[in-house]
Amino acid sequence: MVQVKLIGAGGYGGIGLVELLRRHPEARLVTLVDVDGVGKRLSDLWPYLDGYCDELIVAPDSDAARGSEADVTFLATPDGVGQGAAPAEIAAGRRVIDYSGDFRFDSAELYAEYARRIGRDPVHRAPDLLAGSAYGLTELHRAAISRARVVGNPGCFAMACIVGFAPAVRHRLVELEGLVCDCKTGVSGAGKKPSSAHHYPERYENTSAYRLTGHQHVMEIERELGELAGASVRVTFTPQVVPMVRGILASLYGRLPPGMTHAQVLAAYRDEYAREPFVKVQDFTSPAGTSDVRGSNRVLVTVACDERTGTFRVISLLDNLVKGQAGSALQNMNAMFGLPETLGLDGAPQHP
Repeated sequence: MVQVKLIGAGGYGGIGLVELLRRHPEARLVTLVDVDGVGKRLSDLWPYLDGYCDELIVAPDSDAARGSEADVTFLATPDGVGQGAAPAEIAAGRRVIDYSGDFRFDSAELYAEYARRIGRDPVHRAPDLLAGSAYGLTELHRAAISRARVVGNPGCFAMACIVGFAPAVRHRLVELEGLVCDCKTGVSGAGKKPSSAHHYPERYENTSAYRLTGHQHVMEIERELGELAGASVRVTFTPQVVPMVRGILASLYGRLPPGMTHAQVLAAYRDEYAREPFVKVQDFTSPAGTSDVRGSNRVLVTVACDERTGTFRVISLLDNLVKGQAGSALQNMNAMFGLPETLGLDGAPQHP
C-alpha cells in the first residue's frame, strides 16, 4: 500500500487527487497539508467531500506534516513552492511529484529561462535535485519516472500538444517548420484563487486569447518534440480561455510532407498509441468534444489531415484537471511504484 502525503490539499489540484485516490486500491491518503483551513476537515472546505474525505488539514511546519509516514508527497502547489519543500521530503525518504514547473526541467539554466517567463526568481533553490528529476509525461518517460526521486508534472497545455504531435514529429508525418498549436481551455486552469479577470461577469460569454508570446508551456512543448524529432522544433502557440469550467481543445497544424496521406497519418497514430491505456485515436468522422474526456484521464486524439490543402491537422482533447493535472500525477505515482498505470484512473468520462 502506497502511503500518500498531499501538500496543497485545498486547491483544485488537491481535491482532484483526493477524488482519484478514493478509488485507488493500492494507495492511502495519510497526510493533508495546506496553509489554509488548518485544523479543519477537508470536507469543511469542500462540503461535497463530506463522508468521503473528512481528514484534518495540518500546517506545513507541523509535527504531523514533518513526521508523515508517507512514501510519496504530491505538491499540488504553485510555482516556487515545490523547490522549497522537496529537499525535506526527499531527506525524509519520500518521493515527490510536483504539479508546478519547478521540476519540469533537468538543469538550472533551463529552469532559469522558464522562471523568467513567469516573472519568478530564476535561481532554483534545489538545483541538485534537477539532474535526477523526470518529466512526468508517462507515455513518453515511464522508465525514467519509475527511477526518479522527483517528477515534474507537465503543464496542461503542454500535455495536450505533446501527445497530439508526438507520433507526427517522431516519424516525420509532418514538416517540422511551421507547427501551430491553437489551444482553448476552461477557466479552472487558472486555479481557485479569485481574480478580476476570472470574475463571473468577465468570463460569461467571453472568449479571449492571452499571453501570445512567451507562454511558459512552449518551452516544454519545444523541448519534448525536439527530442522526439532529433532536431530543433519551434511552435506558434495561441492560448485562449473559453467560458466553460474544465477541458482543453488543442488544434494542431502543420504541413504534410509530399505524398503523405490522411490514411497514413491515422494508421501511424493508431499504431503508436495502440498500447497506451489513456490515449484514444480516432478518425475525424467520429464526433469529439471536451465532454468526451470530462472527468477522465484520457487524451482523445482526432486525426483530420486535409490532403486538398496539404495540411496536417490533429485535434487533441483532455480534461485539464485530470489528465492535465491530478490524473497525470497519479499515473506517474503508479509508474514510480511499479503499479498498473490504470489503478484509480480507469473511470469513464462524465457525460453530459
